[in-house]
Amino acid sequence: MISRKISLMCLLTFCHITLLAQQPVPVKPRIIISTDIGGTDPDDNQSMAHFLMYSHMFSTEGLISSPSYGNGTKQTILEMIDLYEKDLPKLTKHQKGYPSPGALRAVCKQGKHGAAPFVGYTTATEGSDWIITCARKASKQPLWILVWGGVEDLAQALHDAPDIQRKIKVYWIGGPNKKWSVNSYSYIAQNFHDLWFIEANGSYNGFFSDKDAPDSLKNRNYYDTYIRSAGYLGKDFKNYYKGSIKMGDTPSLLYLMDGDPGNPFKESWGGSFETFTHSPRIVYNRTTTLADTATVYSVVEIHLKGPEINIPADSACFTMAVKAKIGEQKWDGFYLGKGNYGIKYSPKQAETLAYTITSSIPGFPEQSGQLVVTNQWPGKIRSGDYALGANWYTDRANPALFDGVQQGGKTVLKWRRDVLLDWAKRWAWLQ
Repeated sequence: MISRKISLMCLLTFCHITLLAQQPVPVKPRIIISTDIGGTDPDDNQSMAHFLMYSHMFSTEGLISSPSYGNGTKQTILEMIDLYEKDLPKLTKHQKGYPSPGALRAVCKQGKHGAAPFVGYTTATEGSDWIITCARKASKQPLWILVWGGVEDLAQALHDAPDIQRKIKVYWIGGPNKKWSVNSYSYIAQNFHDLWFIEANGSYNGFFSDKDAPDSLKNRNYYDTYIRSAGYLGKDFKNYYKGSIKMGDTPSLLYLMDGDPGNPFKESWGGSFETFTHSPRIVYNRTTTLADTATVYSVVEIHLKGPEINIPADSACFTMAVKAKIGEQKWDGFYLGKGNYGIKYSPKQAETLAYTITSSIPGFPEQSGQLVVTNQWPGKIRSGDYALGANWYTDRANPALFDGVQQGGKTVLKWRRDVLLDWAKRWAWLQ
């Protein structure tokens, strides 16, 4: 009897904590999700399943395939909607207001394949044009752009229609996505100071950190404990990481599900943020050495001299092969005209990098270099930094909020239990 009373008290306490943790959003947010789903990292499929199961909470105006890396297409989004359609009868028994599958299919758009060149933009895509169309709708609400991959389509939309910057708010899952999308990010940071922008480079990692979680909520166990092949979405979920949850993009959704999204300083399921006034940019007019240091997530720009050649400016013409903890990855460098060459790179973690630069251009010498990356974001102000406006936000720098090496990680991690238990109720609807 005593143990049953204690269990009841714990349950009531937990329910009270959950109630305090999540507050209702005043108005259903207008959203566009820009995703690299179908590319090399299937965590976007997991986050898309989560979105679809909570889609009644949003006014969804766009689902854009924006694979800055990999071969993702909007077809993968459509396939996820097909699964949602099959599960919808069970979902609607418990919750009203889910969007129709037809309405979701109608707003699926194809964005840019691959990263932008050095300048940061190219030509309009179906996805970038759709961002402009939605942003220009008459509405008292902002249009939220939730970016799960690269920002190429966002950069293109801003380039083609600069007026929309005051009508949108952006939550970007940066970190490694910034590495793939560094040219477009640089263009945005340099030219759109008045944008409302959350750059979450480290905070989102708190969602797949399960070091102190109970066994049932550990990434490898959650599927067998709560999902258990529930519905068509649950059966599909097993195809990604063998059902082990990652879902690094989900915090962008969580942020819009909890409280007042217009206040990035508040605590929320999707993290808590602080302003930053400068985005680190370090320019070298040479290859670097171990005496050179760069800030994690910064834009490292290397300019080199070489042969004058007759190709269009901003053409990819050399390769930088970077050896890091993750292994070797290769990046395009570009011809800037008049014998000038340049490349941008954004390191995703503190480490020492080594790289080799090669080209098939006659007379272009092979070069190599090294670079020390420090875990200080945004770090000290440098003369080449991008100056930001009043509404740029990023991971909290308080050391007490780091989850391991991930800055701000605990601002998301602290709500992970609440989020996963809430989601478990929805999986039960599909059993």
